[in-house]
Amino acid sequence: MSRVGLRPVAIPAGVEVTVEDGNVIKVKGPKGELCSKIGADMQIKIEDGTLSVSRPDDTRENRSQHGLANSLIRNMVEGVTNGFEKKLNIVGVGYSAAKQGNKLVLKLGYSHPIELTDPEGITTEAPDANTIVVKGIDKALVGNYAADIRAWRKPEPYKGKGILYEGEVIKKKEGKSAVASAG
Repeated sequence: MSRVGLRPVAIPAGVEVTVEDGNVIKVKGPKGELCSKIGADMQIKIEDGTLSVSRPDDTRENRSQHGLANSLIRNMVEGVTNGFEKKLNIVGVGYSAAKQGNKLVLKLGYSHPIELTDPEGITTEAPDANTIVVKGIDKALVGNYAADIRAWRKPEPYKGKGILYEGEVIKKKEGKSAVASAG
């Protein structure tokens, strides 16, 4: 049995959840509205301020979709109530980030600054030159955009420079050692 799929999703006050034909779920809350299509076989019930997902049978596909459907709905409810955020730290001499309107300008050691326009539903902040905060209500969009930013300068293991997620630890490697030549 799926332990994740069996947990009921609590619907907080101020959040409205509707299930339409074809298992299209719409979640509306104080921060915005999200819509997603859940597997057609999953049965979704809303009772007494909680939402539960059940599967019709124990086939392999339905078992794998059960926990996924529950997690997607849980993330939608969490997103419209509190939102999600990812913090990135920039490490390296001369590396910096700044916000100009809806553009994030990164200086990462290339010959030109990198300008990234915030996608719809995502906001970025640069509270200081070495920190980027990505915020939004859709967990997948926030994570993907943070990964796109990080991909411009992944952390390297020799000097530890690059863009790191907050709390990420880079194992540093030892560089080449100078060996005295025998001759």
